[in-house]
Amino acid sequence: MMPDRRQFLSAASVGVIGLAMLGACGGSDEARAAGRYPVRMSEEQWRRKLGPQAFAVLRKAATERPYSSPLNDEHRAGIFACKGCDNHLYSSNTKFDSHTGWPSFWAPLPHAILTKTDRSLLLARTEVHCARCGGHLGHVFDDGPPPTGKRYCMNGVAMVFHPGKA
Repeated sequence: MMPDRRQFLSAASVGVIGLAMLGACGGSDEARAAGRYPVRMSEEQWRRKLGPQAFAVLRKAATERPYSSPLNDEHRAGIFACKGCDNHLYSSNTKFDSHTGWPSFWAPLPHAILTKTDRSLLLARTEVHCARCGGHLGHVFDDGPPPTGKRYCMNGVAMVFHPGKA
C-alpha cells in the first residue's frame, strides 16, 4: 500500500522536527569537532591536556566565574591563544575592559574563530569556537566599542597569553 500525501507530509514533519531537535540538543562539541576541526583528540586526551576547569569550558561549554581569570587583568602587548591548540585568537590591541569580569575583545584575528547559534539559555546567542580545535571560548555580543561594535566575551581559562608583539 502506497502512503498518501497526508501520511507522507506527517512523516516528513516528524523527521524535520527530530533533526532540528538533534541539532539543537544532541551531540557534544567533541562529536562535532571530530569531523570538522584540524586538531582532534579523544575526550580523555583533552582532559589530561587541559585540566578540569579548562576542559569544562573548552570541551563542555561551561563558563568560568566572572573576575576569576588573571587574563582579565592582562594589559601587556601580545597574543591571546587557545589553550587547547595554541591557535592565535586575539591581539592585545583589540582587548578592552567591558566591566563584565571576562576578557573582552572587539575583534578576533583573521580566520581564528568560528561561530554558531547557541540556544542553551532559551534565547539565541552567538557562541564562539576556536577554528582549529573547536573549543568553546565564549560568546559574542553586539554591545562592544567601535570600530566593530562587537564584544567577544571570552573565558580566560580557555586561553593562554603570549607576551610580545601584538
